[in-house]
Amino acid sequence: MSEIQHHSNLFQRVYDCLMQSDVDQKMQQLQSIIIDWTESKLSLDVKPEIIQRVPDPGRPIKPDLVPPRELPKRGLGSKEGHAGLMHAIAHIEFNAVNLALDAIYRFQEMPPQYYGDWLGVATEESYHFQMVREHLESLGFEYGDFPAHDGLWMTTHQTDHDPLVRMALVPRTLEARGLDVTPPMIQKLRAIGDKRGVEILKILLRDEIGHVEVGTRWFRHLCDQRNLNPFNSFQKIIEEYFHGDLRGPFNYEAREQAGFSTEEIAWLKTL
Repeated sequence: MSEIQHHSNLFQRVYDCLMQSDVDQKMQQLQSIIIDWTESKLSLDVKPEIIQRVPDPGRPIKPDLVPPRELPKRGLGSKEGHAGLMHAIAHIEFNAVNLALDAIYRFQEMPPQYYGDWLGVATEESYHFQMVREHLESLGFEYGDFPAHDGLWMTTHQTDHDPLVRMALVPRTLEARGLDVTPPMIQKLRAIGDKRGVEILKILLRDEIGHVEVGTRWFRHLCDQRNLNPFNSFQKIIEEYFHGDLRGPFNYEAREQAGFSTEEIAWLKTL
């Protein structure tokens, strides 16, 4: 691939950004992709034979990744506990940038609007990460100071064979979980007087509804294309691929705004 082609191909640029392990450089590369995309400078030439599986995307040496059960439990009342919560959120947002980039790189035969949507998601996730990281620094800590869990990327790796499965499991299951758990976290931060933390989480919740909606829209698009019933397909994919426990409390209002159907909401109420 010539240097010019390399620099003008969306998928190659996104792959390079996905594999970039320096946090600041990753954010800069993403910014540069967005600018070139909005100026229509990137081609969508597909080379399916060179799509790589990504067991691990680019990420800094720290934080240490451990299974979720090995993460230390800290009360929010302590300085470490407060910072630990913000660190966990920063880690989720950093991962979410990689998840959005992988959704672009991995599935190269989707309509152009799909790539525009996921670049938009990646941009917002990177903005979230920067905000949370700055707030963490104001508490006297940096991203990488605490261990973090490794579960998010595992699901991405297991769903890299089919965009339908990816849309069902990553935005509509893992990220939708954020809609459920963010309101209680806002209450906890409010209780300890962290006004900036509350502000940040409100922005995250608002944007996350939009990200889940993007996943829902493309999930339905793929169901239509394959003549599948979206509700039955979603249930089947959850049964087959989801290893966690899908249980409430659910934020029904936010999920409805994110495009969950009446049928899906009724089903969630039975879990």
